[in-house]
Amino acid sequence: MAVSARSFQNWRTAAAPGESNADLCRRTGIKRSTLGQQIVRGKVSEDTVVRVARAYGKNPVEALSDFEEYSDLLGGPWRPSAAELLSQVSYICILQMILHRSQPTDRQDYPDLVRFPHANAIRSWFEAVDPGDLRQRLSAATGVAPQNISAQLLAGRLAPELAVEAARLAGVSLTGGLVATGLITSDEAGWPQDGQLAALRALSDSELVFLARDRLDGVGKQIRKFEHDQENELLLLENLG
Repeated sequence: MAVSARSFQNWRTAAAPGESNADLCRRTGIKRSTLGQQIVRGKVSEDTVVRVARAYGKNPVEALSDFEEYSDLLGGPWRPSAAELLSQVSYICILQMILHRSQPTDRQDYPDLVRFPHANAIRSWFEAVDPGDLRQRLSAATGVAPQNISAQLLAGRLAPELAVEAARLAGVSLTGGLVATGLITSDEAGWPQDGQLAALRALSDSELVFLARDRLDGVGKQIRKFEHDQENELLLLENLG
């Protein structure tokens, strides 16, 4: 979706009064050509809005809510559910928590949840909030075909407008999808500090093991697909001689 270039120009004038496009690009690290192209096309990306907001000391969520496309961000739910928090924990950290519980109970060196990147964060979030028909409902609401939504999730991405609309339809934190996509941080979204760790600690031993099983099953399928694709590429190269 992105936001209207006209609205962006009005917003950036208020957010950074007296700053030229060149000043803005120096502060944000955005290429002048990139910003110029977005303005000429009439659509400015959400990432540009977020980077400008950060550069000038404004909360990105508040900044996005200044635009019509995201005007309900501040008025909607903010607190993430336990399922959303757990969806943003990598399988490595889940396994570390299992190992931690096998040690003496007075140990306090819990896993560092930000140390390891979570390659499946977007898809995990979507599945965590999906009541079973979210792809179909999201498609009906946005006009994006279900297979295109699935393709984005499989590729580890989801357009910001789709992430927010999915949250609206699922009745969960409107900023959760933006956190999962990496557009904003959990702190910027108002998530509780150590919320993910608290959600992990609240799981019983069996729940923790089953969560690890499900995550590893997903990782295993991805690895098998990768290996299969590599084998097909090698066969193709061999056939080509």
